[in-house]
Amino acid sequence: MIRCLAVDDEVYATRMMADYIAKVPYFELAGTASNAIDAWEIVRAGGIDLVFMDIRMPGLTGIDFLKLCGDKCKVILTTAYAEYALDGYEYNVIDYLVKPVAFDRFFKAAEKALNTITTNSSKDYLFIKGDSKNKFLKVDYADILYIEGLKNYVSVYTATQRLITYQSLRDLETQLPQPPFYRVHKSYIISTSKVRMIDGPVLYIGDKLIPIGDTYKDAFMKSIRKG
Repeated sequence: MIRCLAVDDEVYATRMMADYIAKVPYFELAGTASNAIDAWEIVRAGGIDLVFMDIRMPGLTGIDFLKLCGDKCKVILTTAYAEYALDGYEYNVIDYLVKPVAFDRFFKAAEKALNTITTNSSKDYLFIKGDSKNKFLKVDYADILYIEGLKNYVSVYTATQRLITYQSLRDLETQLPQPPFYRVHKSYIISTSKVRMIDGPVLYIGDKLIPIGDTYKDAFMKSIRKG
């Protein structure tokens, strides 16, 4: 999950950003702030991946925040004033949203953030939600054989255990690097490094037979051939 901070001195704008963040499956709202000083203190404490930052605020502006922030997190600027766009891009912001922000435009920026952050990430694990609100289980990418989506939950299989999480298969798909992970069926994500054999529309991981769905077949086989 990408942990987000929404910053704006207007309460309605902060609430709107928080609502939009909640709708994106790979975003998690880590907090809100009404000014850049408080935002900087939160970011400096760690654990924030992405900040949605207003520009014109009392005290420190969003541009001042960018000067302080450096590479501690990624930033998407949000403002009613389009003339600040060039200033923002000088600090390598991911995107620049002009208010009022429609959700489809917000989601486009979210996709850019996902691509930027996951591309620049060197982590080799993910955390999945456990069986209680504040419980998360760490799983190394190298240990994952395949992931199966069922009606109300998802099972993550390793060589030694089956982990159950109530995240969606789509949510996990956005967190896993390609390669080695690929969606091969509406109900399965697999690690190509664990595939023992492919036989027509079926692949084998250990003794498990996993179907390759028609929707995913061409893209998956193309990735295998590039291998």
